[in-house]
Amino acid sequence: MPDRTEPAQTPAPGSADDRAASRRPLDGVLFDFHGTLAQVEEARDWVTAAASTCGVTLDRVRATALADRLLTAGRAGGPLPARVPPALAELWADRDLYPHAHRGAYTGLAATVDAGIDGLADALYERLLVPEGWVPYPDTAPTLAALRAAGVRVGVVSNIGFDIRPLFDAWDLTDLVDAFALSYEVGRCKPDPGIFLRACGMLGVDPERALMVGDTPADAGAVAAGCAVLVLPAADAGRRNGLGAVLDLAGPG
Repeated sequence: MPDRTEPAQTPAPGSADDRAASRRPLDGVLFDFHGTLAQVEEARDWVTAAASTCGVTLDRVRATALADRLLTAGRAGGPLPARVPPALAELWADRDLYPHAHRGAYTGLAATVDAGIDGLADALYERLLVPEGWVPYPDTAPTLAALRAAGVRVGVVSNIGFDIRPLFDAWDLTDLVDAFALSYEVGRCKPDPGIFLRACGMLGVDPERALMVGDTPADAGAVAAGCAVLVLPAADAGRRNGLGAVLDLAGPG
């Protein structure tokens, strides 16, 4: 009597075997910058440091009150302004496409707050351009290093109006990133699929074998480019934000 051929077993939905079968092999991971790899410094520290460069020392109470007003006006790195004055509307619309518009929009918003400190609006913006104005998340370096060790290509995709490469240089992370797709250089802003396609092209990976990791709906626009997407929860500076999940999806380790 011949041996019977056992029917193929279909993994149960949600089982470990099912997840392994549905996982796409990844050749590349794209990361958002702000809110994913790094966070802007705490608002009171931002204001205190900027005021200091203008020759003014703020006490804690004044710095906190001023920070609250500036956050309402709108800070690069968030939150969005409660209102954009008509005179700044064009700069605001173009802020992530041109460096002059980015600077003009955010210094203009800061200038709507009467702080009584000469030069504060420019000093606040300059703080955005230096490594001390940002805090990388605790999992950023280990995650990027693990992907590099596994041979997974890494790109940074950001809606931004200035060059963030010097920040990565200062944090010793540049060697862990293969490409930067910055909106003001690419001429496209997330969620436009064009910026994700450009990033994949820079990495030399098929979008179908790439994962976009971010923290906003704009990052989820990568789905239209063919990428898988992981949206992380918001996290304050210095707190873990779930980046380690990328390693589970990408498979290194």
